[in-house]
Amino acid sequence: MTENEFLQKYAKSLSNQQLDAVTTIDGPVLLLAVPGSGKTTVLVNRLGYMLYCKAVAPENILTLTYTVAATRDMAQRFEGIFGEGISSRLEFRTINGICAKIIAHYGRLIGKSAFELITDEKVVGRILTENYVRIYKEYPTESDIKNVRTLITYCKNMMLTKDEILALEKETDSDIYAIYEAYNRELKNRGLMDYDDQMIYAYRMLKGSPELLSFYKEKYRYICVDEAQDTSKIQHMIIGLLSGAAGNLFMVGDEDQSIYGFRAAYPEALLNFEKDHPGAKVLVMDKNYRSNANIVEAADRFIGHNTMRHDKHMQATKDRSADINYIQLGGRRNQYNYLFKVASDISKQTAVLYRDNESVLPLVDILERQGVNYRIKSADMAFFTHRVVMDVISIMRFSIDPYDSGLFMKIYFKFQNYLNKKQAEMLCRIAASEDIPILDAIEETEMINGRVKGKCRSLRTHLSNMRYETPHKALLRIDKYMGYGEYLEDNHLDYNKIFILRELSKNEETIDGFLRRLDELQEILRGKEQDYRTKFILSTIHSSKGLEYDEVYLMDVCDGVFPDAVVKNPMRATPQELRDFEEERRIFYVGMTRARNKLNIFTYSDEEATFVKEISELPARDRADTRGESDVRERVKKAKASIRRSAGIGAQTKGKSVSGTWGKGTTKGQIDEQEYPTDLIIGQRILQPKYGNGVITDVTYDEDAIPSKFSVMFDDGKERLFAYPFAFVTGMKLMD
Repeated sequence: MTENEFLQKYAKSLSNQQLDAVTTIDGPVLLLAVPGSGKTTVLVNRLGYMLYCKAVAPENILTLTYTVAATRDMAQRFEGIFGEGISSRLEFRTINGICAKIIAHYGRLIGKSAFELITDEKVVGRILTENYVRIYKEYPTESDIKNVRTLITYCKNMMLTKDEILALEKETDSDIYAIYEAYNRELKNRGLMDYDDQMIYAYRMLKGSPELLSFYKEKYRYICVDEAQDTSKIQHMIIGLLSGAAGNLFMVGDEDQSIYGFRAAYPEALLNFEKDHPGAKVLVMDKNYRSNANIVEAADRFIGHNTMRHDKHMQATKDRSADINYIQLGGRRNQYNYLFKVASDISKQTAVLYRDNESVLPLVDILERQGVNYRIKSADMAFFTHRVVMDVISIMRFSIDPYDSGLFMKIYFKFQNYLNKKQAEMLCRIAASEDIPILDAIEETEMINGRVKGKCRSLRTHLSNMRYETPHKALLRIDKYMGYGEYLEDNHLDYNKIFILRELSKNEETIDGFLRRLDELQEILRGKEQDYRTKFILSTIHSSKGLEYDEVYLMDVCDGVFPDAVVKNPMRATPQELRDFEEERRIFYVGMTRARNKLNIFTYSDEEATFVKEISELPARDRADTRGESDVRERVKKAKASIRRSAGIGAQTKGKSVSGTWGKGTTKGQIDEQEYPTDLIIGQRILQPKYGNGVITDVTYDEDAIPSKFSVMFDDGKERLFAYPFAFVTGMKLMD
């Protein structure tokens, strides 16, 4: 089939950018594809182009995707266009799929069997639990095991050394190294490997066996990688071995959509692609075919606040329609009833998106009580077994049964009462022998000093009063008056769990009823059947990736929740804090770009919302001059051209000096009848319409010695970066 025949038959609807990606076959190629740009269509058509126009044998092509579901979807998409015959000869695999093939091949070469792969996460959970109890001398919750499992996966995928894992312990305030080592030893002793080990072993085999590596490099002469921004460091290392620095590697991704940092996603590989693959081509598909222009422009402006990204701009293909709707509420608690009303009178597909699974629990509680239909994607039960939630449950249960020594030993040290373990155990023994409530036992011993006794008496009173209160009031007492809130703060535990519990408690009159409701909600979510006909969808942003909805609501957009932590001064932040903050921004960006027609964002009068502010602010980078309306862009363009003409750049201008700072009045009457000062001197005072007065603190010049960007320290103490001459086009002035 000729190229023209192929393009006429299969690619008539593709844009020039998409066609360029389809027909660029040889050598290393990175395709940066913004949300809604049609990357899967390009990938599938590119495979057809390679087969029909470039005569590449299907057996020589390996297509790697992030998940098994994505592998299946792409294979079906290809088969639907090009037919089953040739489709069956192509390999669509996950990274783990190709690693399994490599390990089996290596085993045949050396005549040995590989470790058995653990395919049941319950087995992993049991091994981790056994080691957790042995190392930490306490029984873990499901949430504890989930967190440990996530950290171990991160360590293995990032190929961390012992020193790096110990450094991670400090950053995450965890004690992971001991259980990491114990877990790995246990797997080896049992002849087992997990999915992360599978990749590490495959990498080591390829590195250690030139014969093995040569076989797969020869077999897979063309490698295509989808969702490259979600690929981990070890996965990129495997791909790098298979393709070589100059091989036919086609990677499709977008670092702006890399939101799986907790799984060790490694977007740096996209940023370093040209360095790792000299002579590589970088293509961009920046047209968004999904969302209305207002959403596209706002999302593009917002993600520009990130610095660890390629310099690209998402362009809208749809017309403007609905503006982004900011729903101002008195507080977070008001969003649940608002969304309940939306769900009760819904006429079109609508998704409620959130950062964390727990955010939606109060809404689920209301919907279930009122019998309103909804669909929830990938509900996670970790909230119900989180340390904070389990603590609150134990405190409430102990208030009802003050004789329970098991409950008391779980909570005695969480109230700032200075009671030590030995004393707590003594109280339990006295209470058991006297058949009295445990805290009454403080009156039966002289082994506890008066200060601690006073604290214990106060705790006893709180617990006694709590027994007859509503759960909502009891939670307030636990948090504010019993010392548990201080315990959370001192141990850097998630206070948001208390907020969610308080919202869930509002519809219950007794502690017993509240505790039963928590159990009921777990069962409801665990057994929830998906009704794909319903138009009201609840989903984390992570689970919504790759999907789109007519209308989207973004909830819990406030500092401390989304984003979890705000970096106020990048100069003082650690590299990890900067990475985490930029990933939070990417998650929000992915949420924004799920909306086709209408995007709603909740804001709260009692909460700060850094991300909402950033949507309307121009990014503090020198490319900000491309973000305004077209008339402003044109004025900036003309201003730059005139500044260069006035400086004699690109023209024979006798006696014209091109220096970093020119005398005042040099440009007067010469720049399209506008005066844009070029004498930007450090220490000069300025006036900016939005931020007020400030002082220039730094100036950067381009290759023509024209200012390109400059920093200003404003009188409010905040330093901001501006693009030149955009800042002056939009109203900034130098002060005399």
